[in-house]
Amino acid sequence: MEWKLLTREDYATTNWSGGTTTQLSIAPEGAVYADRDFLWRLSSATVELDHSDFTPLPDYNRFLAILDGEIKLKIDAGEPFPLAPGRVVEFDGGVPVESWGKCVDFNLMVRKGKAQGAVSILSNTRAQDGTWTPDPGDLAIYCASGAVRLPDFGAAANSGQTLLCRGFEGGPIHLVCEAGAVMLASIKEV
Repeated sequence: MEWKLLTREDYATTNWSGGTTTQLSIAPEGAVYADRDFLWRLSSATVELDHSDFTPLPDYNRFLAILDGEIKLKIDAGEPFPLAPGRVVEFDGGVPVESWGKCVDFNLMVRKGKAQGAVSILSNTRAQDGTWTPDPGDLAIYCASGAVRLPDFGAAANSGQTLLCRGFEGGPIHLVCEAGAVMLASIKEV
């Protein structure tokens, strides 16, 4: 099992009608987001409009977290609710979703019926040790700010970098975080 460090040079950034989206990683390797044939995709987007509609992705489940800023989110026929840093929301990518407000977000998209995902946030204002015990599968640790180390694996990431492990076999992962926010994503095929 090997952790690969991804940096800004490895990412692909594209424009969308309301800002930019940076693809952090996609599976399988070489898949193209626009073809909608990927198993999973991690990205971070800037929302620069006061109001925006999410791109419909009916074949995917989505996980969304705010890294900076705050938005109001309306999913399908539900009531709008505030989404600020520290919370992850999961929703069906095929339903209408609107947002109000400007932010930087973190997204995980997983193909329905082919993969399951989970996203959690390790956010702190001081150095912190923690243990993450994900299911076997593909793992990504996105360091939105600060720094994170995995001492047992000799891996580390700084702000804006991602640690990626394909085919993790299971077991606990010891994390050492500096002040900042770290996004933990796990994906397993079903």
